[in-house]
Amino acid sequence: MADKDCKLPENVPGRFYVDDQCIDCDACRETAPNHFMRSEEKGYSYVHRQPDLSDVEGVELCREALEGCPVEAIGEDGAS
Repeated sequence: MADKDCKLPENVPGRFYVDDQCIDCDACRETAPNHFMRSEEKGYSYVHRQPDLSDVEGVELCREALEGCPVEAIGEDGAS
């Protein structure tokens, strides 16, 4: 389970985030490319755009990315 106390600094504020356990596997970026981005310099993914509350598809894709993360580095309990 992702730890909101270990969020990566690049995450934009909101409900979804990536923590420091990310292994840069690309799964989240493939699942929700409009919401996750890779830090080329540091070699991990982070949330670069939060889905709006009315963006049902975006929320579903972010949840799918969360569920598919092999190291559970994505969380959904960040600040809204």
